[in-house]
Amino acid sequence: MSLFFGFISDTAASAIWAMVVASLLPLLMAMAAKGLGGFNLADNAHPRSFLQNTTGAAARANAAQQNSYETLPVFLAAVLVAMLFFVPQTIINTLAWLYVLIRIGFCVAYIANLSIFRSILWALSMVCCLMLFYLAIRIST
Repeated sequence: MSLFFGFISDTAASAIWAMVVASLLPLLMAMAAKGLGGFNLADNAHPRSFLQNTTGAAARANAAQQNSYETLPVFLAAVLVAMLFFVPQTIINTLAWLYVLIRIGFCVAYIANLSIFRSILWALSMVCCLMLFYLAIRIST
């Protein structure tokens, strides 16, 4: 399965790197929201107020940031549970990196205001998490 991506190794480090990248996505979306909204150093006194008052692509980037924070714990737990129950590492790595790639597409679709595509990508990213949980359950029984 990892041959599909080619660059995914068979070590646990690959899944850990996927967790690191997924954890940085909300930060990247916050930076995008601020950049698109015209954030200045003066706005740093109340950055949340600034982001609440943004519109258009900046507001959508901020919403992508918030959604990324909301789904991140599910993803992190799914990867860790799968590793704990010895789901084959190549499967974990593939699903973890697939989640990351889908979430990047989700963020781009959110900023571009492609609402239906964004929703499809959100569902697909959650399927990756659910598959990891499912595989851990199957192995544990």
